Amino acid sequence: MSELRQLVRLSSILILAMLLSRQSNADVGTAGHYDPPYTPTACFGYDPLQFPSSFLFAAAGEGIWDNGAACGRQYWVRCISADRPKTCNPAQLVQVRIVDRALSAVSRSSSDRATIVLSKTAFEAIANPSASSVNVEFVQV
Repeated sequence: MSELRQLVRLSSILILAMLLSRQSNADVGTAGHYDPPYTPTACFGYDPLQFPSSFLFAAAGEGIWDNGAACGRQYWVRCISADRPKTCNPAQLVQVRIVDRALSAVSRSSSDRATIVLSKTAFEAIANPSASSVNVEFVQV
């Protein structure tokens, strides 16, 4: 395994351990996913710089939208369970940036009423992309 992969894996494990040891600081909700097109967004319109180069971003559900104050916030997100076994990759965490409001996103979420709607790339990192929604643990960075 390359040194970079080892570093990423070690970082993920350390962050996961931190989340697990501080469960009282994390929230639990549901995550769906959405596909392109992603613009315009409720937070930053057509600005292409709003999207991290990793494509790890999300749209905020109503529970975390906070009248637009969620724009730009970053969250660590991990899948904790789903309807079907082996859907989650619980060892993986993603850090996402909120760039949109789920209700007004150009592309519709795979799951209505999701707490957070992840980009396709972010969702695939933590769960099987065939799932429409998963239960997640998330904490604001």
